[in-house]
Amino acid sequence: MKSYLSLIPLSAKVHRRQNRMTNLCIIFAVFLVTAVFGMAEMGIKLEMGRLLEKHGSQALVNLSSNQAVQTMILAAVVLFVLILIAGVLMISSSLNSNVAQRTKFFGMMRCIGMSKEQIIRFVRLEALNWCKTAIPIGVLLGIVMTWALCAVLRFFVGGEFSEMTLFGVSPIGIASGVIVGVVTVLIAASAPAKRAAKVSTITAVSGGMENENITKCAVNPRFYKIETALGVHHAVSAKKNLFLMTGSFALSIILFLSFSVLIELIGHVMPQFSNTPDLTISSADHSNAADTALLDKISGMEGVKRVYGRRSFFSVPVETDSDAGQAEVADLISYDTFDLECLVKDKLLQKGSDISKVYGDSRWVLAICDAGGRLKTGDIVRVGSEELEIAGLLKYNPFSDDGSTNGEVTLIASGETFVRLTEENDYSLIMIQTTADATDEDVAAICSILDENCVFQDKREQRTTSLYLAFMLFVYGFLAMITLVAVLNIMNSISMSVSARTKQYGAMRAVGMDERQLTRMIAAEAFTYALSGCVVGCIIGLLISRLLYDNLITTHYSYAVWRIPTGSLTIIILFVVIAVIAAVYAPTKRIRNTSVTDTINEL
Repeated sequence: MKSYLSLIPLSAKVHRRQNRMTNLCIIFAVFLVTAVFGMAEMGIKLEMGRLLEKHGSQALVNLSSNQAVQTMILAAVVLFVLILIAGVLMISSSLNSNVAQRTKFFGMMRCIGMSKEQIIRFVRLEALNWCKTAIPIGVLLGIVMTWALCAVLRFFVGGEFSEMTLFGVSPIGIASGVIVGVVTVLIAASAPAKRAAKVSTITAVSGGMENENITKCAVNPRFYKIETALGVHHAVSAKKNLFLMTGSFALSIILFLSFSVLIELIGHVMPQFSNTPDLTISSADHSNAADTALLDKISGMEGVKRVYGRRSFFSVPVETDSDAGQAEVADLISYDTFDLECLVKDKLLQKGSDISKVYGDSRWVLAICDAGGRLKTGDIVRVGSEELEIAGLLKYNPFSDDGSTNGEVTLIASGETFVRLTEENDYSLIMIQTTADATDEDVAAICSILDENCVFQDKREQRTTSLYLAFMLFVYGFLAMITLVAVLNIMNSISMSVSARTKQYGAMRAVGMDERQLTRMIAAEAFTYALSGCVVGCIIGLLISRLLYDNLITTHYSYAVWRIPTGSLTIIILFVVIAVIAAVYAPTKRIRNTSVTDTINEL
């Protein structure tokens, strides 16, 4: 052996099983960054192509100021930082447990003359040695994932993504993946390397370092059994390990809750209404002048999926029984049966609304008004000689860009009720939804049957469905990866922590602890980590979730109110519990399969 550094590849072979999960953490970190930056570069190239086609080469001059490009770059950078932090915590936890398991080895190296600086260098180079295989695998997986996502966007989402490059290779994505892999490992190895350098020769040779924190205070089994008390004590006695484990669990929860806000943000920025039309027909003077017969005529034409219409009267004099903020005028709009059904389907009605009363010729209407409570369900509104009762309220105003009412009141009635109130049969707006295979010729045929008093608009190019699906695919995909990494990290960390105490557990078995007690002790340690991580993660995660919600959503959509995301909390906590249960099984089985005599011989 020419140098002590020659031990690094030998150590990697000997501890291949222990290093497996750490390698997976590096692979996932590199994979995520490579995929994120790869998709960002593919998106920027797609935007460049669109701008070139639309505006020529001049558009590329101001590419850096393009909002879509800025959004993609900002998202990629934020994800880079978050993945870096998550990777550092995960790998640091694994390395700390790895060092604790090899206390005797580092002590022997000190005995034969290795300095503290050499120990630190050894641990860092050993960690970098994992990068030789982990980084290429992570980069390759990231490239493949980028190809897969591009294929999904091109063939399943379509729309503006129909020109997405399928097998593009992103140099920026590859470079970013390599950088995050190396930087993460170097940062994560710093503290464990210093810890290994502090091992004293006497303590290390005796293998006592792993026990040094156990005897500092007595275990109190007053409230639970001794094995449970020991498990909790093992978790809280090693402060640095508890901090890393808690931080790692908490970060996964924080990331999950933070990215859940993006799902709601996308829903507000690009609301997907079931009654969004592809084509619209309105009268030139915005009156109810679109002939009712047009609906029957258009519904039988090629490329038409559905036709429905609305009638409207604005600034209609109304009276209410409300003492405060009495409305003097309101807008009255009719909804056909399909429109009313879409309100339920899109969950636009406030709790307590009963839309079934509104259908047909009735004396019930829906209302859109300020959140302050100008009108509420059950109030009476008088329109002319008719008394109408409010059957429900909408959560926000679907007729404005930001969902606000600007102090106005809108009443929504069924088509039959509107005709009875106003004696107006014709429509102010006819809306058409086309079939997936509708052609430009089909649209032109619809336009040709209209007279000069009708205003025809083709809104197919304004569809946001494909972009919405792309964003949702990205966010849900990243949430899935966060969950997967969290589960793997929990299993790896607990397994490494248990492996570091193998000798202690063997000694406990030798003095009479049975397998059930051993399992309960390890489970208590694991759930202590999980509980501390969940508490810290939920507290910080909810605070960040509300902060993000208020700044990203409520600031622009005043009707939006943050609520505790019980669904997201339940999902991530459930995965944490499942991961802990799975993590306890493997190490306890390994310890049970190791004979007590073999463990005692190592003491």
